[in-house]
Amino acid sequence: MKTLIHLCIIGTIVLLLSCVSQNVHKDMKEKKQKCETERDRLKGVNDSLSTKINEMQAEYEKLKKQITPLIDDTTIRGRAFRTLTTQYNQVEAQYELIYKNFERLKKEHDDQEKKISNKLFNTQDDLLKKEDDLKKLEASLTDQKNKLETLKRDLDNKDIDLKTKDFELKKQSNLIEEKNKKLQELTAILTKKDSVTKALKDKVSNALTGFINDGLTVEMKNGKIYVSLDEKLLFKSAKWEVDARGKEALKKLALLLSQNTDINVMIEGHTDNVPYSSKVNTGVEDNWDLSVKRATSIVKILLNSGVSIDPKRIIPAGRSEFVPVDFGKTPEARQKNRRIEVILTPKLDELFKVLETN
Repeated sequence: MKTLIHLCIIGTIVLLLSCVSQNVHKDMKEKKQKCETERDRLKGVNDSLSTKINEMQAEYEKLKKQITPLIDDTTIRGRAFRTLTTQYNQVEAQYELIYKNFERLKKEHDDQEKKISNKLFNTQDDLLKKEDDLKKLEASLTDQKNKLETLKRDLDNKDIDLKTKDFELKKQSNLIEEKNKKLQELTAILTKKDSVTKALKDKVSNALTGFINDGLTVEMKNGKIYVSLDEKLLFKSAKWEVDARGKEALKKLALLLSQNTDINVMIEGHTDNVPYSSKVNTGVEDNWDLSVKRATSIVKILLNSGVSIDPKRIIPAGRSEFVPVDFGKTPEARQKNRRIEVILTPKLDELFKVLETN
């Protein structure tokens, strides 16, 4: 009985295993079919990718052959560019050095030329005056000599009273002596004028010493003192309102003028060569108007500085752009030309009296 039961159990187990095995085999077969299908698909994808890789490899080799000469050319050009850059920097440095030396030499030459020109002008003026005086004296002496010779001939040819001739000779001698005195007096006055002008220049320089080389210069030319104030001390471009620093300098100049009443004053306004323009109506149409406006602005500051100055002594004038100190076209040159020149002239009443008497 037990054996039968065992056989039944074994049969049941075998039957069960047989059923399981058939199901597993069926599943495995389906999975294998799927794997083979996927394998075939992947093989096709792999073949396609291999073809693409081969094509890309060929394209890469082609591009590699093309880029090699470009790299070489770029390297050569890079070296050439660096060489040219170095050479350019060297040339530029040399140019800067040459330009600085040129500017320095030009300034020294201009300063020297200006000094020599002023000296020659003053010397020439003095020589011309002395030459005129000598010519007048020579003509007078020649005339007196001719008269003396005439008198001598008359004495030889005629019986003239010696006393009368003596009187004429003394008269002529006195005239010559008087002319010599006039000439000496004229020379002394001219010497005094030069001395007075030099003293005036020293006074002006001392009074404005804090502004010298800070937009202000003082020069003696043609027997006059020129006080030049550039725009650093005075006006902004296209303006005529004076800055505070400029007013300070003008007040010092006004004090000097009030203490020296024997000086006439000419105030000249100068502009650059850029045409005047304004978006608002200021009453100023061009550089002529602007230069006059600047000159009258200076006059008003001098007369309202708290000191007494006779307005009759002052003459404002506009010179526009036509009397530049620098003919260049650069911003620096234009800045130099935008200026005010205060021209101080000592009165020459004594000289005029001598000339009128003469």
